[in-house]
Amino acid sequence: MSEEAPNEPRSPEGESGEEGGRSEGRMPERRAAPHVPHVGGVLFDRDGTIVRDVPYNGDPKLVDPVPRAKELLDALRARGIKVGVLSNQSGIGRGMITQAQMQSVNDRVDGMLGPFDGWYVCPHAPEEDCECRKPKPKLVLDAAKQWGIAPSEMVVIGDKTSDVEVAKNAGATGILIGGEVTFAQAVEALLH
Repeated sequence: MSEEAPNEPRSPEGESGEEGGRSEGRMPERRAAPHVPHVGGVLFDRDGTIVRDVPYNGDPKLVDPVPRAKELLDALRARGIKVGVLSNQSGIGRGMITQAQMQSVNDRVDGMLGPFDGWYVCPHAPEEDCECRKPKPKLVLDAAKQWGIAPSEMVVIGDKTSDVEVAKNAGATGILIGGEVTFAQAVEALLH
């Protein structure tokens, strides 16, 4: 969801401080969440999507879920839809936070909004050119394989263009939130 202040410090990257860019109001061809005939799993970006964005957050006390996150994630779970988190966390690769700090934040998110069926995290800095960094499809494909569903039955929801691109690259459906589509609208569209 994107209810944060417009002057929130963000870089044009794929996470807070990451390349891959936020939409800045630009939407892909669709302005509403697309219809997916059968949704087997949904991967959510973490920062700016299911929790408010705190750049390079290493402090679990700063985790603040977006409105209705728990309610809507639980509604997906109640329908038998797998729910996971897909996140670039280059603060680790850049030496800004430790793996343990990131894990403590993820544990807090899981305690508040979980349980999640999987966490798919890239800890590398952009210059490492790894295979797991969004928008490369590896982690989406890993989730589909682990969950036993086709990539075409996966949806990726996030607040940056890299979230939509990773979905496209994996053969999944991407939904960009912010601008005209909120977190709640995106999830409600999948539930109807």
